[in-house]
Amino acid sequence: MLSKPTQAVLLVAALSAGCAAGPDYVRPDVPLPDRFHGQAAVIQRPAAADADLAAWWKAFGDPELARYVALALERNLDLAQATARVTQARAGLAAASAALQPSANVTGQAARAYQSVETPVGQVLNATPGFDRHGNAYEANLAASWELDLFGGLRRGREAALAEYQSSQAGALVTRLAVAAQTADIYIVLRGLQARLDIARRQVKTQQDLLALVTLLYGKGLAAELQLRQAEGALAQVRAAVPVLETGLDTAMNALDVMLAAAPGTHRAELAEAAAIPAAPRIATAGTPGELLRRRPDLIAAERRLAASHARSGAAIAEYYPKFSLGALIGSATSLSSGNLFGSGASQAAGFLGLRWRLFDFGRIDAQIALARGQEAELLHAYRLAALRATEDVENALSNLVKREEQAAVLSEGVDALGRARSAAFAAYEKGVVSLTEVLQADEHLLRAADARAQAQTESARAAVASFKALGGGWQGGEADALALN
Repeated sequence: MLSKPTQAVLLVAALSAGCAAGPDYVRPDVPLPDRFHGQAAVIQRPAAADADLAAWWKAFGDPELARYVALALERNLDLAQATARVTQARAGLAAASAALQPSANVTGQAARAYQSVETPVGQVLNATPGFDRHGNAYEANLAASWELDLFGGLRRGREAALAEYQSSQAGALVTRLAVAAQTADIYIVLRGLQARLDIARRQVKTQQDLLALVTLLYGKGLAAELQLRQAEGALAQVRAAVPVLETGLDTAMNALDVMLAAAPGTHRAELAEAAAIPAAPRIATAGTPGELLRRRPDLIAAERRLAASHARSGAAIAEYYPKFSLGALIGSATSLSSGNLFGSGASQAAGFLGLRWRLFDFGRIDAQIALARGQEAELLHAYRLAALRATEDVENALSNLVKREEQAAVLSEGVDALGRARSAAFAAYEKGVVSLTEVLQADEHLLRAADARAQAQTESARAAVASFKALGGGWQGGEADALALN
């Protein structure tokens, strides 16, 4: 039967179970527009396939691109570190949850002592009949304690730990999206450089043929020295571009290897053969700016950090109030022999009701609350700013995607026109109407336009990757519910 004071404490604990210091957290509103300005243009753009935001890299129609992104998501070391941080946050949540529960521990000890007879105590004991200088002591106890969270300080601490755990989960998703986007971006750059390198080598061959022709004409006195030197300069210019492109290609291959947690050069052989620049798929829907708050994990992480800070403010306010704890001990102790340790005469028990109250420390508590509220205000502004910048990212990415594709389309028209011009020049050359110089110059113009188109195609594909990343694509949007947002 519990004593009346203990019953009273338990009654207060039951009545106060739903109370916690400080106001409950409410996710703040962020004023955002109803739709993106560039949304209509992006949805209407022609493309071979529609992209699923959860796995947008598969819609580029390039199996190698999809394979490398999958490998990166499996092996990337940045993502492994983010996963380890989630494990750490989960341990913090478990510790905060355990603080709400009773704790118990078992202790035991055995001691043997030899009493000196030269000390005052020893002299008195030595004069006692039957005194034995040897002594044994044995003790075994089970102790339990429980802090009664009457004013919710521990519950606020658990709320903060839960929000921090959810923030770490969202942070891991941020890393996942970044890894997928960066891997795809590197791969696209790599294919674009291969295309440009092929064009540059063809330009070198064209300029070499042109220089050889001008040199022949110059030797016969049919070309001026100015034409010869101009041809030599043009050849040097296109030859100088080749090492730059080769260096960029080496750098891209090495970067892709590191993304896959492999030593630079590991995948060079399988990437050596050039392939087409991936074509950007259609973004079926960009959603609304408000949906970014649930789809972009960096915004989820920012909101959860704000929630954790709010809970820590409540925990600081709880320090104004007293803290009660219950404790109990049962066990056995004897100084005779181990055989009597668990006898009825050796049993012992105790009960405790503890009180701790920082009654004369309110100035320090005030400072702690002010600090917590200042941190919460900072994180609130950071969350709202992150939402605005996320909207800006999407607007910029969508605009860049549309304009880059327009540029690529215009350059494709130019390449087609210059291709027809080159064919006309070659036909005229076969009829003796124009010289080979005009044909080679037409080749040069065509290759320059092809190089510009390759750059534009590369940049439009990269802009598509940036758009998917800005929209928060790369994970299941429904997983936001698993992060327990409220």
